[in-house]
Amino acid sequence: MAKVYAMIANGSEEVECLAVVDVLKRCGIEVSLVSVHEEREIVSSHGIRIQADEIASQAAFSDGDAIFLPGGMPGSEHLYNCAPLREALKKAHAEGRRIAAICAAPAVVLGRLGYLQGRRATCYPGFEKDLLGAEHTGEGVVTDGNITTARGLGYALDLGLELGGLLAGLDVAAKVKSQIQYDQV
Repeated sequence: MAKVYAMIANGSEEVECLAVVDVLKRCGIEVSLVSVHEEREIVSSHGIRIQADEIASQAAFSDGDAIFLPGGMPGSEHLYNCAPLREALKKAHAEGRRIAAICAAPAVVLGRLGYLQGRRATCYPGFEKDLLGAEHTGEGVVTDGNITTARGLGYALDLGLELGGLLAGLDVAAKVKSQIQYDQV
């Protein structure tokens, strides 16, 4: 079974995070929700309290198949400023493990770290300047190699299904898509 570390911080966009986490779990993927702060409870961008499973400074990360970064502000800045997360991303990127980000996080975290150089990527409009060295596509969800990016909240289910397909198989993702009554118009 695949395992994903889903990061969360004070100011993270809760639906971007939890919609993806929900779809991944429905695909049979193990998910650990990880706070980048020294406490497990975070307060999302819309004031919702969320309890993480663990904190970044104590997370293993090396047993994960993917690391997922939700957007939201200032949540994306908190993700970027978390040294244990930056180290885990560096290692995952070097090993070719899957990394995914949505909304502001592709630019604020992955772009600033240089992981999008020479890749196709997308992000929330207005953050394109931080997609350093990337070709901004404007698409809803883009997978280029081991990195998947998504534009924003409206694409959270699409991102979850994309990651589910990549980690659990396209047939599993298609079944989940049918079960949740999701039909793109």
